[in-house]
Amino acid sequence: MSTTTSPPRPTVPPRPTVLRRRLRALAAAPAYPWITGAVLTVGAAAELVVFPGSVTNASAILVSTASLMWRRAFPPVALVTVAAGLISFGADTSLSIAVMISGLIGCYVLGRHRVLHPALLVAGGTLGALATNLWHILSWARDDRLPDVPALGNAGSLGLFAEAFGLCAVILGAVSMGDAVRAREETRRERALAQARLIAMERRQAAQAERAAIARELHDIVAHSVSMIAVQAESATYTTPGLTPGAREGFQQIAGTARDSMAELRRLLGVLRTPQHTEGAREASAATAPQPTLDGLDELLDQHRAVGGGAELRITGERVPLAAAWELSAYRIVQESLTNARKHAPGARTVVELGYRDDRLTLRVSDDGPGPPDGGSTSGHGLTGMRERAALVGGSLTAGAGPTGGFAVEAELPW
Repeated sequence: MSTTTSPPRPTVPPRPTVLRRRLRALAAAPAYPWITGAVLTVGAAAELVVFPGSVTNASAILVSTASLMWRRAFPPVALVTVAAGLISFGADTSLSIAVMISGLIGCYVLGRHRVLHPALLVAGGTLGALATNLWHILSWARDDRLPDVPALGNAGSLGLFAEAFGLCAVILGAVSMGDAVRAREETRRERALAQARLIAMERRQAAQAERAAIARELHDIVAHSVSMIAVQAESATYTTPGLTPGAREGFQQIAGTARDSMAELRRLLGVLRTPQHTEGAREASAATAPQPTLDGLDELLDQHRAVGGGAELRITGERVPLAAAWELSAYRIVQESLTNARKHAPGARTVVELGYRDDRLTLRVSDDGPGPPDGGSTSGHGLTGMRERAALVGGSLTAGAGPTGGFAVEAELPW
């Protein structure tokens, strides 16, 4: 009898409790260092009132606590905090509670923001603690009220350095804790960046898959119909009896236009269905299909004339080769304008005017047809596409009724 085991569920880190979230929000508040530093300074002042000390001791205590108010805006100020704490401890044999707290916070801030390398911080703190301890040993030797202090190097003298050992342990622990928190936050940031890069890569892969799906849909919907048009137009010249030479030529033109449309459709499908493995393969695939340029306008106008429309090309200025984006945009604008003329003004005479200027290419396609079919509204998909073509190269396009009737499309493509 077989048993099936379900796959282990991924471990989800526990969410912080309400108290922890509130404490984190409080610690992240801009006023937090100012409030805590001010409270600690007030506590230090109250402690000095109860247990007064020398002017040096009192000043060092207040500097050590008050400097914490700037620890977030300027983390190196924690060096002043720790140094003032050691000075206050050296000026008096007793360690103030406020100085103990400020010293711990200062060492933590130094490690948290890595003001210096942790090894340098611990070494500097050790030297400061040792100097303070040696100063105390010398003061104990001069104090007649204390029992005899063993000389350094004699038996029992090692116990005189208990202060230094304790301070070094505290400094090492606080600096290490701050450095550990810094390392954990850096790990979180790196993990977040890696996750963002992964999400971006997944989105790119999803876009590639969507392009491939669009290519398949276009092929299934359009390619078959266009190919059938080409085949039927081609075969009609042989299967239809009694065709006049003009009708036979018309069928051949239909077949040729359909074949050209199929070729361009395949090129667009090739761009959509780019290889997903390398960017170089994508660029190589796009480079194999040349883009149409303004050199093909004569052929485009011949196709327009073949279906019964009049067409004329006028060029002003010195013709210069343009960048591929400008050539393609201008070609597509003329192509769409001729399509609109055949659709809305069949048989009308169309004039295509190209003007080469010093800093721009001007383009005008006008006809002598009945004018805009929608009363001047120019919100069709074809016109929208032409405007997008012009905007792609930083240009502009207007379309509407011509000054002498008909319909006119005017575009400026600066470079």
